[in-house]
Amino acid sequence: MSQTYPTDRAQPLLIERILQPFAQFAHTASAGGIVLLVCTVIALVWANSPWAASYHGLWELELAVDAGPIAVRSTLHHLINDGLMVVFFFLVGLEIKREVRIGELASFRRAALPAAAALGGMVVPAALYAALNLGGPGSAGWGIPMATDIAFALGVLALLGNRVPAGLKVFLAALAIVDDLGAVLVIAIFYSGGLDWGAVGIAGALLLLAAGANAAGVRQPWAYSLIGVALWGAVLASGIHATIAGVLLAMTIPSRTRIDEDEFLKRTHRSVEEFEQACGPETNVLTNQAQQEALLRLETLCEQAQAPLQRIERKLHGIVAFGIMPLFALANAGVHLAGGEEGAGFSNPVTLGIVFGLVLGKPLGITLFSWAAVRTGLAALPRGVTWRMVHGAAWLGGIGFTMSLFIAGLAFVDAPALLTEAKLGVLAASLVAGACGWFLLRRAGPREG
Repeated sequence: MSQTYPTDRAQPLLIERILQPFAQFAHTASAGGIVLLVCTVIALVWANSPWAASYHGLWELELAVDAGPIAVRSTLHHLINDGLMVVFFFLVGLEIKREVRIGELASFRRAALPAAAALGGMVVPAALYAALNLGGPGSAGWGIPMATDIAFALGVLALLGNRVPAGLKVFLAALAIVDDLGAVLVIAIFYSGGLDWGAVGIAGALLLLAAGANAAGVRQPWAYSLIGVALWGAVLASGIHATIAGVLLAMTIPSRTRIDEDEFLKRTHRSVEEFEQACGPETNVLTNQAQQEALLRLETLCEQAQAPLQRIERKLHGIVAFGIMPLFALANAGVHLAGGEEGAGFSNPVTLGIVFGLVLGKPLGITLFSWAAVRTGLAALPRGVTWRMVHGAAWLGGIGFTMSLFIAGLAFVDAPALLTEAKLGVLAASLVAGACGWFLLRRAGPREG
């Protein structure tokens, strides 16, 4: 009796059929933005409902860990903003490193357009905000309208389907990544406290340790995770905002493969042949030592053919997009919209500065600086991209949300009333910018066939 092997794809298991719709949704480009939007709405409704006290009470819940000489106390809100958001910034750092090494920022010519656009999208909004808040209590918030939320911006772009060319999606993604880099620098330089140079020295030593591990060929994620936890603690104690530890650690993650494509193909073919030769009518992969060894070699080859940076980024994307960022939105987007002493309105300079910065400054700065880069010959428009499309994408750059809310929390950490005004401005401006960007791009691009 000969053993037969099915040529068709194996039938999916029951659990796979149940989870398939959720998996398909998770892999759509707009999925992260949709989940983020739903959590934002939940936070707003909850904070303005009769149960508003429970909303604020939940995030101010105090957590404590006492382990001998180590005693840590923090609120749930701070744990999310200073702890979990480190993972978000780590992913941002991985994206920046990838783009610099092999992406749209790998050469001056390719990086010139998104870099110029991002610079304009940071300078003009900050200037507009500063002009409206010069010398006022909200002057520290000038960094809030500088940011772009890449998840929301690309999510809106994905809703347009074939109406926008691939070059525009690449341009907006690269722009948002450079924008994130600018936001990280602003946080590190302007929104960190007084420095503890001893802790800075420890953080520097840990960073050198991670870089040394990379140079020595260490590729296991757990090794960098251990260093990262210690680095986070040192950066937190140093006075630099703790989330910067995520970006710094990302710069040390290996971005090269152990074997090239030709070597991978040659070795995998050999392992597959060994697996096939070990097959027989009376054999089972659970008990066939030769088959198990061939499978282990294939597993090792697949690991060696991928850069740790690529594997970690892929694994973290779902955790950040569907876990950390929605949780951050729930904890930070709950703005009390009613009038009164605790309410917020659109007549104050903080809210106006953010709205003007994101809704007017972002489109103006991105479009003008992009035009200047092309006009001077430093850059060229991507194939199939028109200036109307660039202008529409510039409006999507006005969706600040995640990073803007984060910077607002740093700028007004001791001013809850100003923080409420800032949150209102971020939410309102992001909504207007996203709607205008979608409308302009829908009219600028060809109709779907």
